[in-house]
Amino acid sequence: MKINGRHYRTIWLDNDDPGLVRIIDQRRLPHALVLEDLRTVDDFCRAIKEMHVRGAGLIGATAGFAMYSATLAACGDDCNQFLQQAAAALKATRPTASNLAWAVERQLATLLPLETLAAKQAAAKATAQAIADEDAAACRMIGEHGRELIAAISRRKGGQPVNILTHCNAGWLAFVDYGSATAPIYAAHQAGIPVHVWVDETRPWLQGARLTAWELAGEGVPHTLITDNAGGHLMQHGKVDLVLVGTDRTTRQGDVANKIGTYLKALAAQDNSVPFYVALPSSTFDWHCRDGVREIPIEERSGDEVKFVTGVNHQGLDQEVLVAPAATPAANPGFDVTPARLITALISERGIMKAEEAEILRLYPEQQR
Repeated sequence: MKINGRHYRTIWLDNDDPGLVRIIDQRRLPHALVLEDLRTVDDFCRAIKEMHVRGAGLIGATAGFAMYSATLAACGDDCNQFLQQAAAALKATRPTASNLAWAVERQLATLLPLETLAAKQAAAKATAQAIADEDAAACRMIGEHGRELIAAISRRKGGQPVNILTHCNAGWLAFVDYGSATAPIYAAHQAGIPVHVWVDETRPWLQGARLTAWELAGEGVPHTLITDNAGGHLMQHGKVDLVLVGTDRTTRQGDVANKIGTYLKALAAQDNSVPFYVALPSSTFDWHCRDGVREIPIEERSGDEVKFVTGVNHQGLDQEVLVAPAATPAANPGFDVTPARLITALISERGIMKAEEAEILRLYPEQQR
């Protein structure tokens, strides 16, 4: 996607320094575009843990490049041990998104059997780039498949704008490019299909207000920011044609873990007969997991993220503000699980499928057991 007319991915290798990986520091958006350099495994772990990067696909791509960085720092007979330690540190940063562990394990499976450090470095670089390229390509195809759903609704509405409700940011900032839930929106908009997006603010990190709204504005997509609690009201009054969200981990039976609050949107959508779609690349499936509610680990983040908000003051300076009594205890689960029964369909790069194991395996027959 483009920022001020220039194409950006969310993560890339520096052209002049093969040991340097660059990212967009998403904590600074939408008020400032800040590029950050990552060189060490510690740099990558901090970037993932502290939300410099976030979103399932981008976390996976970042982990892939982190393992490449680990090969550049490794030396001697302890090389494989060093890589395994780096892998453990990375996987501990954020437990819910399956892309992180998937990317790390993919790198380990490639690197550990290789005998020389030079071979490991070359393979790690190629694998990291492949993970990033595959993520972008998958999201582009999600856009192609999802565009047809939006086009069908547009035809039924006689060409009136299709109203789409999103939650959190499953845009190009959450992946390497295109995004998952936003990819169909961008594809429809580029095809001339009128769309309008209701953008959930998404407390407590406000990824919708800060990131999705910024993305959509940059692409010229009509949108309106709403509070998280407004979605059900809009559905009751016929102002939402479909809900389109992403996922950080999806079970083989179709349960999805996504940003906290997604489950409530699914319940409201079911009560109002609004279709509820989940967009995801294949890397987000956890093929070993069946029962999302019981088996998916839910990240518990600091309560300070609930009690404080950060923005830009009238002087244009970043400012953190306490919005609750200082001594108030706060709980902050980062995700919730939406059961498959509440999901109309899943949209992946391979096509559209019901959130049922048999249907998922129809498109992914290699995962049959």
